[in-house]
Amino acid sequence: MAPEGTAAQFFDGQTAARHHVQVALCDDRQALVITGDRLAEPLRWRLMDLRALSDTSDKARLTVTRHTTSDDEMPRDIARLVILDPDLIAWLHKTRPSLFKAEVHPGSVRKLATYAIGAVVAAGLMLFVILPALAGTLARVIPVEREVAFGKTVTRQMERALGRARMPDLRCSDPRGQAALQKMLTRLTAGQDMKYDINLMVFDHPMINAFAAPGGQVVLVRGLLDKAEHPDEVAGVLAHELAHVENRDTTREALRAAGSAGLLTMILGDFTGGAAIAIVGEHMISASYTRDAEDKADDFALDMLADAGVSAEGFAGFFDRIAELEGFALPAYLSSHPVTEERAMQARDFAGEQAHTTPILTDAEWSDLQGICDSAGDHDGD
Repeated sequence: MAPEGTAAQFFDGQTAARHHVQVALCDDRQALVITGDRLAEPLRWRLMDLRALSDTSDKARLTVTRHTTSDDEMPRDIARLVILDPDLIAWLHKTRPSLFKAEVHPGSVRKLATYAIGAVVAAGLMLFVILPALAGTLARVIPVEREVAFGKTVTRQMERALGRARMPDLRCSDPRGQAALQKMLTRLTAGQDMKYDINLMVFDHPMINAFAAPGGQVVLVRGLLDKAEHPDEVAGVLAHELAHVENRDTTREALRAAGSAGLLTMILGDFTGGAAIAIVGEHMISASYTRDAEDKADDFALDMLADAGVSAEGFAGFFDRIAELEGFALPAYLSSHPVTEERAMQARDFAGEQAHTTPILTDAEWSDLQGICDSAGDHDGD
């Protein structure tokens, strides 16, 4: 490298012109001095401010630009210098390793921290304010047919979540059990102005549970039938789930569970599956509604039982026996004390004012319903 300078190319960033210049190290070797006929005055670029650009694969060239550390200047100069002298390039590689490191401008960490905090706050607003509000609005205005399609997909995911690889099809189909189940549903919904055609099914699983999905999908789980002592108990639980369906609590809860992906799924009508549907299916099995939604569902269920001429005593009795079922998976609305005690008292007081009630099923029909997951030949007396 000649002390008087070596040929280089300079681009000022203002025009596309290439300026042929001379570049040399200053006496203290702390800066490059750039001179040329078309430069108004020599430029002095401190080596500590230089950063190499990775815009060329030509090892015989080194393109550098100037980064500043002053908040008053642009962090990166728009001009660039192409060094052609192999001796100067080798010397820079050897003595200035920082030349090839990414520049972290003062304040960058602080700015990144600020952006991160802002992102967390924005995500929180989206999850806990905007999405719930949007979910509630969509639940009221979404077309019923789209909600039904969404609910069927969610129900299939529930079935996969409970069955895993053990049983691909959990739906119980014994004909006499199905007849008893439909009789229970028909009696409860007769004369009711229902928004949905209810699709009621039983899953063959020991969990003591019942749950609903959007669009009129309602599931009783075999464990609930096994532990119930009277069909009126099941009728009370079923009426409660029907209330969540009619009030569209299930739709709001499903949309909240899936977040933005679920909202887009509902808006676009794409129910092909994916992570959002998987999340919703898992969530709806143990959905926890607000206290206000549960209170309204209880009131709806009690009125439905009264209209059907079914005593609410069974519903109250089921609440009473919750303490005996500790250690079993229970619906959220059946597993909170002392709230269940209050609700049992409410149901019992309601039952005390009812008159002319009859069991929702006969003893034989109740036996058939409890055997809905058995094959047709497993009934006693067959």
